[in-house]
Amino acid sequence: MPTPTSADNSALPGRAGDVGELLGTIAALREHCPWMGALTHESLVEYLIEEAYEVVDSIEAGDSPARDDELRGELGDVLLQVVLHARLAEERGSFTFDDVARSINAKMVRRNSHVFKADGSLQESFPASVEEIIVKWDAAKRAEKPERKDPFEGIPPHLPALAAAQKSLDRAVRAGLDVDAEGALAAVGLPTVPDSEEALGELLLAVVAAAREQGLDAERALRATVRSFQNGQAQAS
Repeated sequence: MPTPTSADNSALPGRAGDVGELLGTIAALREHCPWMGALTHESLVEYLIEEAYEVVDSIEAGDSPARDDELRGELGDVLLQVVLHARLAEERGSFTFDDVARSINAKMVRRNSHVFKADGSLQESFPASVEEIIVKWDAAKRAEKPERKDPFEGIPPHLPALAAAQKSLDRAVRAGLDVDAEGALAAVGLPTVPDSEEALGELLLAVVAAAREQGLDAERALRATVRSFQNGQAQAS
């Protein structure tokens, strides 16, 4: 496959505008910059994770014009990771950035039948509740992979423990599995949880601090408990 030698959009037929210019720039860098040319999917992983967390930091900084400027830049950094991975795949003849965009667009249409018809045109009417949307979304996902029985399948094993716990509980509830939050709290001697995220954060930090004093690893402990929860729920279903 010929490699474009400049960032000119004409080097990438059919691509125009800002996205086309970015694709051309990355193609030229891959050819002419030794550092960029040496990148691999594996070597890019750390950057993808870092850039994603920087987007989160920007969002949680609070709503302001300065935040918007920073968020725009951080989203650009995430987009760069997508473009780089797509370019690496294109160079070996696997898929292109256009294929990535086409695939995710098709998935959005397919999984959002409450908004789109199969041909991508809009439905005549739309659901009134989020609950109805979730039911339709889950049904569409099940239709895509009817062989998938484990409600926790697809949860990345390297998610931070708290994120894995949250997603596992969400999946369990949506799958109709029994999640006894009050019973779990009582079992550890905690009658309730704080009614604000600030107070909850303080409680979690206190738990981590106490674990540290005991020489315990809170992340590892929660990760193990989440795995036990997933296994137990999967067996019960």
